[in-house]
Amino acid sequence: MSPLEIIAAAIGVISVYLTVRQNPWCWPIGLVMVIMYGWIFFDGKLYSNMLLQGVYALLQAYGWWQWTRGGAQQAGVVVSRLSLSGLGAGLLCGGLGALILGYLMATFTDAAAPWQDASLSAFSLVAQVWMAQKRVQCWLLWIVLDSLFVALFVQQELYLTAALYGLFTLLAIHGWRSWQRDRALVPA
Repeated sequence: MSPLEIIAAAIGVISVYLTVRQNPWCWPIGLVMVIMYGWIFFDGKLYSNMLLQGVYALLQAYGWWQWTRGGAQQAGVVVSRLSLSGLGAGLLCGGLGALILGYLMATFTDAAAPWQDASLSAFSLVAQVWMAQKRVQCWLLWIVLDSLFVALFVQQELYLTAALYGLFTLLAIHGWRSWQRDRALVPA
């Protein structure tokens, strides 16, 4: 456990807490976290997760824009549900991304857990896009992913990061409940 991992974990907790509270500052704070975790995952040979952090950096800007200037009134998006076709399309993209990235990592790198890392990374991108769009289903996907990330990080002896993702799982449960309540308050 390095000082960098400790600081990144603390920043991660703040970022996810702000996301649950729908505070747009979650995005720039999250950007700091993903930059730090990019290095941590490179060092741990979790290359899919390292690449994921780079894409997350771009999604942090997208989320910031969506939450502050997106939506019909350009005043920020509101919590909503995905359609069944939107849900299916997102999960299909995650599955295809997992297959492609897993193959590349297993074939061309010395990745520590190529298929597991790739699958979690691909579906995390789906969850992150849904979060930026304030789709309530993002939290259900995060609950599953964060739980599986705990196992991966324990396997890689990144114990603080595993604990962080355990906390992320609890925050995702809280986020699901909170966003469901907020969605019920939005007129149809």
